[in-house]
Amino acid sequence: MRFGIVILPQDSWALGRRKWIEAEELGFDHAWTYDHLSWRSLAEEPWGATVPTLTAAAIVTERIRLGTFVSSPNFRHPVPFAKEIGTLDDVSGGRFTLGIGSGGTGFDAFVLGQQSLSPRERHERFTEFVELLDELLRFEAPATSGQVDAVTPPPRGINFAGTWFTAHEARMVGRPAQSPRVPLVLAANGPKGLALVSRLAEGWVTTGPEGATGEDWWRAVGELSGRLDQAAEAAGRDPQSIDRYLSLDSGGRYSVESASAFEELVGRASTLGFTDVISHWPRADGIYAGSEDTLAEIAALLPALR
Repeated sequence: MRFGIVILPQDSWALGRRKWIEAEELGFDHAWTYDHLSWRSLAEEPWGATVPTLTAAAIVTERIRLGTFVSSPNFRHPVPFAKEIGTLDDVSGGRFTLGIGSGGTGFDAFVLGQQSLSPRERHERFTEFVELLDELLRFEAPATSGQVDAVTPPPRGINFAGTWFTAHEARMVGRPAQSPRVPLVLAANGPKGLALVSRLAEGWVTTGPEGATGEDWWRAVGELSGRLDQAAEAAGRDPQSIDRYLSLDSGGRYSVESASAFEELVGRASTLGFTDVISHWPRADGIYAGSEDTLAEIAALLPALR
C-alpha cells in the first residue's frame, strides 16, 4: 500500500511550503493538490493556482511524487497544459503523476461562460482531452535521418482534430523526464470511463459514487473495482497492471479524525485491492477539519501499514 496526502492550495507559499516539506518528511509516497479555479464550500476563501503550487513544491522536495487531484477539461486545453506538465515534470526530476477527470458540473464548468454539457458530451470531451495529452506528453518522435524531400517536407509537430480540441503542428520538442510519459491516473466510475482507463492509463482513482456513505459507499467502491477488472480484461489487459487509488475521505468519514480510523479505512481499502489511498491534510475548520498532531500519529503507522 502507498499513501498520499492532498494539500489544498489555500495558503500563501510562505506558509504552504511547510506542508509540502513535511508531507515528504512524514513518509507519504505522493502529495496532491486540487486542480480547480475555485471549489465548492471554499469558493469565498483564498485559492491558489495549481501548476505554480506544484512547481514550488517540486523545488522544496526531493523524493515524494506530486500530482493533480484531478485536472479538468472544463478550463484547460491539452496543448498549453502539456507544456506546463512537461516543464513541471522536468523541474521535479520525473516525480509527477497527472490525475485527470471529466470535469465537474460546478463553478469550473461555467466560469468561462461555457454551456451546460450532457454526461455524454462530458465523456466525449474527456476522451479527447486524455487522448491528446497522452500523445503530447510522449513528446515528438525524433526526426528520421536520410535525405529530406525539399518539395514536400515531413510534417512537423503533433496534429489532432477532434470535436472538442484541435492541435496543429503542436511542438513538444525534447525528451520527457519519464518514459514514455508522465503516468496518467484517470477518475472514472462509468463503463466508458473505466474502458478509457484500461486503454490509456497507468492508474485509476475514485471517490466512489456521489452521495453514498458508510457501508453503501464501501459496497459501491468494491463493485467499481470489480468493473475495472472486467474492463481491463475486455481490453486485453492484466487488471493488476492498473494502480488503484481510493480517496479515503469520500465515504462520509474523515480519515485523519484518528489514527485508529485511518488504520481501519486503509485495511478496508487493501481488502478491495487498492494499491494507494489518499487523505486530506487537516484544515483548521470546516471540511477536512482536524489536527496535525493526529496526522503525525498516522505517519508513524505508515511503515507497518505498507
